[in-house]
Amino acid sequence: MPKLADHEERRALIVAALLRIAANRGLHAASMRTVAAEAGVSVSTVQYYFGTKERLLFAGLQHQAEVVGQRIEAGLAANAGGGVRNRLYAWLVQLIPVNEQQRAGYTVFAAYHALALTDPALAEQSYTRGSAELEVVLRGLLADAEQAGELSPGRDVGAEAGNLLALATGLADSVMAGMRTPEAAIALLNYQLDQLFVAASSRSAAAARRP
Repeated sequence: MPKLADHEERRALIVAALLRIAANRGLHAASMRTVAAEAGVSVSTVQYYFGTKERLLFAGLQHQAEVVGQRIEAGLAANAGGGVRNRLYAWLVQLIPVNEQQRAGYTVFAAYHALALTDPALAEQSYTRGSAELEVVLRGLLADAEQAGELSPGRDVGAEAGNLLALATGLADSVMAGMRTPEAAIALLNYQLDQLFVAASSRSAAAARRP
């Protein structure tokens, strides 16, 4: 009987094949047959591990989200001692395709987005719930900044979280469309973050004035 590791490897092989098709041809080209051919396995093998195309698509989306999540966690860990602004930057910059790996990931998510426009179940899975979860994380980070006195006064934490998420995804679109370079996109992201956060010198001066 095959070991559990063999099953996991086979599932990963099939998901990787699906994501290659998504990146190169779009998800409309992904059928059980084309995924099987790309993975070098039989259609019955794909059906054995995933049952339906819908389950296979959800597995691919979950895998891609986990990859992005791992990059975000690594960025947050690297900036753990740098204040909330640096943590926000480390989080948001992962949504902007600044290298080939991120460009490939963006292309996959774009393929899911295109399919979700006509697939309500997929739209619920990837955009209604997923985007809401991203905004919750951003709102939490901004609330931490507000409590620490790092956020500029008069800011609506919920609205700013939505604005930042919209900005990062819009910048990603513009980079992929060739409208601006990754460096220019990052500069715009930093500009927006600078507007949200009180400068370090201002915080020091304010602290010095406190009794």
